[in-house]
Formats: sequence, structure tokens, C-alpha cells
Amino acid sequence: MTQIIDGKVISKQIKDELKEKAASLKSEGVSVTLAVIQVGNDPASTVYVNNKKKGCEYIGISSLSYELAEKTSEEELLSLIEELNGRKDVNGILVQLPLPAHIDEDKVIKAIDPVKDVDGFHPQNVGALCIGQPGFVSCTPAGIIQLLKRSGIKIAGKECVILGRSNIVGKPMSLLMLKENATVTVAHSKTANLEEVTKRADILIVAIGKPKMVTKDYVKEGAVVIDVGINRDENNKLCGDVDFDQVSPICSAITPVPGGVGPMTIAMLLNNCLESVNLQK
Repeated sequence: MTQIIDGKVISKQIKDELKEKAASLKSEGVSVTLAVIQVGNDPASTVYVNNKKKGCEYIGISSLSYELAEKTSEEELLSLIEELNGRKDVNGILVQLPLPAHIDEDKVIKAIDPVKDVDGFHPQNVGALCIGQPGFVSCTPAGIIQLLKRSGIKIAGKECVILGRSNIVGKPMSLLMLKENATVTVAHSKTANLEEVTKRADILIVAIGKPKMVTKDYVKEGAVVIDVGINRDENNKLCGDVDFDQVSPICSAITPVPGGVGPMTIAMLLNNCLESVNLQK
């Protein structure tokens, strides 16, 4: 029987643990604040930002919200980040991506103080992850590690294939799986004989951005499949990068979309907000 890995249940466990941690910090007189900046009113971004605010409220930390007009200049955004970097009462700064085309995303990520970069995107935090130093880890890969561990899935010694090489998921995911003693292959759109490569995986993590691309032909029987994708199918229904109906009967465990990896991203963001207190010491 295939195990369906429930990200809603696991993310709630994590948030409840964080709630206790936040209460304990509060009793020591330590308050935690996350500043969230959104430029423009992209509907998907608005949903994410609202979920982040609700998450802060749930675990008992403060959030500041900056909703800037689409036409906000890069200079204005960088000046706001600089102000928040300097504020002692702000622990985490998050700029909701994507940004409007006239703003350089890279420049904005680099402008955030690394000890306030709760998204874990700053080059300093990525470098720290590479060499095993303390720093923020990007939330989706960190959430996947928690999904696996809390579902009783052994990582050490397993063959892991990551399909996708983005800076936000694929690359940090490969480093985290190495840290957990998996043997890691990163595959992508230019990989030759892709199906043969993914079929070697005991743990297959898919972050390719193509609806239902991974069919049963890509998956070894009994593998664990983690689907990071979030897309719309031909009927405008949410779906992942994995064809769930085809793949779920042959794997040992799988994440659904929605309700798998998605809820974990916010749980790990909240975790990073509380971790910021230690990093900022």
C-alpha cells in the first residue's frame, strides 16, 4: 500500500512545536518579527503573503507587511530593505518573488542582510550550506528533509535523483541530501537517457516545472517520490510535475499536490524566523 505523505499534517506538527518555542522566547522577553515585502499585486503572490502572515499569527510572532505598487522603483525597494536591515526589532526580511521585470531580483536578494535572509537565498547562506556552516537554508528543500524524516523514510545510503537544478530547490536540495548521506544525482532538461537515470532513484525529487511530466516510465518500483511542482492541468486543476494517478500505484511513498510539499515551505520559513534569534546573537 502506497504511503501518501501528508504535508498538511507534518507542517502542523512543526508549527505547533514552533508555537511552544516562540512562547518560550517571549517568556524570556525576546520578540520575533518578520517583515514581508510584496511589489505589485500578483494574485498567487498575494495568497502566499497572506499565508505567511497567518503562519506568523499562528505561532505567535509579529509580522510587518509592506505592499508596494507595481511601479515601485528598484531604488525605493533597496532603500526599504536597507532600512529594515538596520532595524533591531526586525529579525527576518522576506521579499516575495517574482518581482516586476524592471527590478533586478539578484540585486534585491544580495541587499538583504544574510542574518535576516529567512528565505535562505543570499549567496552567503548558499555558500554556508555548501561547506556545512551555520546559516539559513531555503525553505522548500529544508521542508522536504522534514517530510522524509518525519515519515520514517531512511535517507542515508539511498540513491537520490533530483530532477531540476534551480537555485531555489534543485541545488540546495542536492546539498541537503548529501549532508544526510544519500548518494545524489542532479538531472535536468539536458540529461541524456533521463528515464534511465531517474529509474535508479530510491528517492526521486521532482522540481522541473512541467505538469505531469514524470510518468511511471521514470520511476523504479518501490521508490519514494517527492513532487515539488505546482501547475494547472488542462482542466485548470492544480497538479504537480508527477502524474500522480500513474505513479502512485508503483511507488512506496509519494507527496500529493496540493497538500504535500507546499505547506512545508511556510513551516520552514517560520522555523527560520525563530532560528534568526540565534544567528543574530
